[in-house]
Amino acid sequence: MPKRILIGTVSSDKTDKTVTVLVERKVKHPLYGKIIRRSKKYHAHDETNEYTIGDVVRIEETKPISKTKTWVVKDRVVAGGVQAIEADLDVEAAGN
Repeated sequence: MPKRILIGTVSSDKTDKTVTVLVERKVKHPLYGKIIRRSKKYHAHDETNEYTIGDVVRIEETKPISKTKTWVVKDRVVAGGVQAIEADLDVEAAGN
């Protein structure tokens, strides 16, 4: 049986060698038909403590590592956090 792979956002990295990953999915409401978001948190094993809050990561199902951990982080999809943006502040006068 193939291992499940999910993509989610790291919501906590406070514990040692563990990250909490928030996985969101969109489902259609059975009666009203509106698309609604459902989310679930998974504890995933992070051996080197390299993933931080805001990173979008790919997690893979594995044999139980502890009571709550049955997932391991495979890789980072997108780096999160605060991004530095350089702004060009040379603004010319609009009106002459």
